[in-house]
Amino acid sequence: MASDKVKHISDADFAAVISSAQPCLVDFWAPWCGPCKALGPVIDEVADHFAGKAVIAKMNVDDNPVTPGKFGIRAIPTMILFKNGQLINQITGATAKAQIIDLVNKAL
Repeated sequence: MASDKVKHISDADFAAVISSAQPCLVDFWAPWCGPCKALGPVIDEVADHFAGKAVIAKMNVDDNPVTPGKFGIRAIPTMILFKNGQLINQITGATAKAQIIDLVNKAL
């Protein structure tokens, strides 16, 4: 079951979402990507874990090609962590929940 705490974003609202003072983790994904599908429930759990402390968002790269292009994303899933609109860190590939939580905790 998908978490209601994951924000689904587009090219149009990307800048506003990452400009938050709270850390913002964006998962770049596509519906045809097997590793992305496997990571989906993990992202939901991370969003529940950081509710009220960090923004956890997903961006479909097929529907929103501009933003992934700006960040040179060539493989998915790719997760980028932002704080105050600045790129803090980036992970590519299916990643363990503990590693993602550790990444976000470092930005808090």
